[in-house]
Amino acid sequence: MIRSESVQMIREKALEGKSAYRIAQELGISKNTAKKYMDTGSTEKAQYPKRQSKIDAFKPEIDRLMSIGVFNCVVIMERIQKLGYDGKITILKEYVHSFRPPKRHPAVRRYETAPGEQAQMDLGICSYLDENGTEHKISAFTMKLGYSRVQYVEFSKRCDLFSLLHCMLNAFEYFGGVPEKVLTDNMKTVIIGREAGKPIWNKGMLEFANDMGFVMKVCKIRRPQTKGKVERLVGYVKDNFMAGRTFSDISDLNSQARDWCERVNGKISAAINEPPLKRLPQEKLKPLPEIKICDRYRYESRFVSKDGFVSYDGVRYGVPWKYSGHHVSVRIRNGKLEIFHELLLIAQHNVESVSGRIVMLKGQYEGLTEKHGLTYMTSARQVNNQVETRPLSVYEKILEASNG
Repeated sequence: MIRSESVQMIREKALEGKSAYRIAQELGISKNTAKKYMDTGSTEKAQYPKRQSKIDAFKPEIDRLMSIGVFNCVVIMERIQKLGYDGKITILKEYVHSFRPPKRHPAVRRYETAPGEQAQMDLGICSYLDENGTEHKISAFTMKLGYSRVQYVEFSKRCDLFSLLHCMLNAFEYFGGVPEKVLTDNMKTVIIGREAGKPIWNKGMLEFANDMGFVMKVCKIRRPQTKGKVERLVGYVKDNFMAGRTFSDISDLNSQARDWCERVNGKISAAINEPPLKRLPQEKLKPLPEIKICDRYRYESRFVSKDGFVSYDGVRYGVPWKYSGHHVSVRIRNGKLEIFHELLLIAQHNVESVSGRIVMLKGQYEGLTEKHGLTYMTSARQVNNQVETRPLSVYEKILEASNG
């Protein structure tokens, strides 16, 4: 129904002799609406006697049940059938629907943590398009300190345990220390199952927690809102940081994410009414363990193939051929892939962002014959195994000298 002022305008224009089509054009309404109010002097629709419904006689009982919180139509149907109702449940549902309270999420108690007590972390999946318009997925790690609200974001190609531990270590270094507890959901890299309701921890995660000096905690099943601080952060990263962003590779993306965190952490947070970075010194986090312990989680072990390559994130990187068949340690540092053998840096490459590529090392096959990209040992050599022949007099003189 349109407003009374509009009806008056329609009637005034009709008295001026204008057609329904002209009035509709001038007022921006449909022709039928203009015609309707031109033809009648009333702004109200005709009232017709309401048809009686089978459910009318049982509405007092239905209203009583709803007043005590019963909105289940199956239950109500059973009650009114005992009173003689012989209609269908569809009519009942239509009546109850207008009184049914809206569905609400369960209330959650706001939980504030003491300084240094807790950090919350989560993993989300973001998407981006490459230069060819192909969509790719990338893992987004987020961690947030409960007291100061300082947040950290890092992206990785994988969602495996090593990538998660590496991101956690980087987050602790960004915060300047380790909280007492880390709360997360029931991801497989954290727990492998439950027994009698208690989590069975992933061995690698448990060792990391012990080395770093924090206690791992997981949310109750199907209650991720208990780590709401970081849950909101994941959505914020997708909608705010990633939206419309351009980057060259994952190293560039992480560099931009670090700058973004600095800006966000430097702004006033509505939750604490001050910048999170201003609160960070009050966290009083525990210090990180010594470097040799942290380094356990910076390096991954890789096997060098017989043609002198290690595989990392779907890319094959060359190493000197003499390390073929050996295990080496690799790490990403400042956009470079560093490859070590027994603490010796044997190769360094720029990180390649496109999977499936092969990155050669200058001098990779130096000293080894190479053909069609495959290596093999140098050719066999023939040696002269002929025994020198000497006269017997020589051996007799040797014997006389030894007996003399």
